Amino acid sequence: MDVVSDAISAVRIGRPSSDRVRIGGRWCTRLAPYEGAGFHVVLEGGCWLLPDGGPPVTLGPGDAVLLPHGTGHVIADSFADAGTVARAVPFEAWQERLRPRAPQVPHAAGTGGTEMLCGKYRLDRSREHPLMAELPQVVHLPHRVGDRPELRAAIDLLGRELEAAEAGASIVVPSLLDLLLVYMIRAWTAGSGAGAWPAALADPVVASALRALHADPAAPWSNDRLAAEAGVSRPTLARRFTALVGRPPMAYLTWWRLTSAAALLRDTRDPLASIARRVGYGSPYAFSHAFGREFGTTPGRYRASADTGTA
Repeated sequence: MDVVSDAISAVRIGRPSSDRVRIGGRWCTRLAPYEGAGFHVVLEGGCWLLPDGGPPVTLGPGDAVLLPHGTGHVIADSFADAGTVARAVPFEAWQERLRPRAPQVPHAAGTGGTEMLCGKYRLDRSREHPLMAELPQVVHLPHRVGDRPELRAAIDLLGRELEAAEAGASIVVPSLLDLLLVYMIRAWTAGSGAGAWPAALADPVVASALRALHADPAAPWSNDRLAAEAGVSRPTLARRFTALVGRPPMAYLTWWRLTSAAALLRDTRDPLASIARRVGYGSPYAFSHAFGREFGTTPGRYRASADTGTA
């Protein structure tokens, strides 16, 4: 596993959902804040997005936008000023009416209609990876010819699956939605000019150390072994890693091991001894002691609270 995949896997729960909608005429709708991440992709036409507490964003054909922290927002056919926002209709009230009916009839050019993919992901933010936490409130990925072809391909495939609703769609659509999330976050890390984590992933020394830790967190890592893996001296690794990641290498490893263990407790029924070995602890006792220091509870109680939705 790589850092981006692990960061997403640590917080992704349940199944994502999406709708393909067509809207014509004058319209304005509001999506309430959500304990997860939302996204919109404009397939045809255009609209405005106004996030709570943020500046408006113009969306054109092929544009994708991710709201990784579930920020409430308004989308409208034209610029959404304060008066427009006050009149916005809740999205849920529009959802059934806006969902296109088969057979699909493409809009004629110039009719002013807008067609979009709208969806959301469920996230568990209790142990959010700092890469996910650092994402801005709105990740806007404008369409550019030849730019991010993998993202464009995922959008095209997702649109076709939602439109056709053919056999196997219940498996294909969630997988494509997960792929879309990865591509949007990957695009941000590759194109962002700010933030510690894009810089960490672009730094060859820090990126090499992170890849090693994430590839095998259970290995008996030490600062010397990790520095050798990254091809630098121990002081050089410590200085660069701490500056960009925000904590020393071994502190990050401990945090990641326990975060991974929390996800395993939440998502599997594996016994504690198995989870302890998978994240690098020699015994359930050592694992439980470290887990209690980090989480303030035992692994068993954490699993029980996750089962009841109170974790």
